Amino acid sequence: MMFWFLVISLLTIYYISFLFVILYGFTKLKKVNNKAGLVNNYEFISILIPFRNESANILNNLQSIQSINYDVNKFEVIYINDHSTDDSVEILKANIKNENIRVINCVTIKGFEQGHKKIAVNYGINNAKGEIIFTTDADCIVSPEWINTILFYFDKNTAFVSGPVKFISNNTLWFKLQQLEFAGLVLAGGGLIGAGRPTICNAANIAFKKSVFFEVGGYSDNMNLSSGDDELLMQKINSTTNYDVKFCNNPLAVVSTHPNNTINEFYNQRKRWASKGTHYKNKFLVLALILIYLFFLSFPVQIITGILINKYFILSMVLSFFVKSFFEFLIIKKGKDILLNKIELKVFVFAELLHIPYILLAGFLGLFGNFKWKERKLKR
Repeated sequence: MMFWFLVISLLTIYYISFLFVILYGFTKLKKVNNKAGLVNNYEFISILIPFRNESANILNNLQSIQSINYDVNKFEVIYINDHSTDDSVEILKANIKNENIRVINCVTIKGFEQGHKKIAVNYGINNAKGEIIFTTDADCIVSPEWINTILFYFDKNTAFVSGPVKFISNNTLWFKLQQLEFAGLVLAGGGLIGAGRPTICNAANIAFKKSVFFEVGGYSDNMNLSSGDDELLMQKINSTTNYDVKFCNNPLAVVSTHPNNTINEFYNQRKRWASKGTHYKNKFLVLALILIYLFFLSFPVQIITGILINKYFILSMVLSFFVKSFFEFLIIKKGKDILLNKIELKVFVFAELLHIPYILLAGFLGLFGNFKWKERKLKR
């Protein structure tokens, strides 16, 4: 029995130390403003927006893109149509007002049917004029100062900038839970970047140098995967070059999007995200994910063991849950002003209770299960 208490204790210590790294990373993040003078306003920017069947969202996205506060002669926007079967393209073309915005149709690459989005983004990069590439999604809303804010995080030593993404809540419990969970993911990614351990980011708000993208081989080594056009690229730049990776923690750079409407949509999205974890090139990251998964697995194990063998396992489970929740609350609090209007304690506690079965299910199905995305059935 003492052996299992020791194992549980070590897993808890590891997870808390992981959260400490994230909190430490936040102390290292610098908020760069537009007066820093790192990059002048003469950089030419290419914004890439891959899309498939986004007729319900693409007009709002276009309106936000056309409202960007940046000289239209110094940036271009390329919408890449990923074989849409609805009227997204027609809606888009009918409402484009600026000459720096164009729509191109993605071509199919045989043998890489899983990498749909990466094929689209890669096609966009090959057609882009800018050295600095911005990417976002067609269901997202960007702020007018998006380019200006992200751009000033670049200097000659910086090759990749990850920006904040937030869910727009409609004040229902389902949306609030997703908003809180998603904010935790974004903030964890930001803290890990600040700590010098870039691990996760979101393609809805990233920017990178095109020359460095080609230098590291782009997506050539993971085109067979349906996900990873964001963090696998970021990790590769961090591990194989001497360039810096940064996180932009400025609210002016926030990109907004809507949560999933249904549990099935949420379930498929999280499976897709989880599916890339075992493909990380850094095996220490893979080991870290395994240890974190085992920590979460220890909760149902402690409950069962506490009921069947010794009640002290229930007490250890409660203690682990309390410590986990406390430090995760501190992380959420760090990003409240960027990603959340407020933190509702009742919603947070409920989210913490759901966090354990959610991680266990998403991790397992991400490893073994297939999923649907954009009306496509995809294999892991």
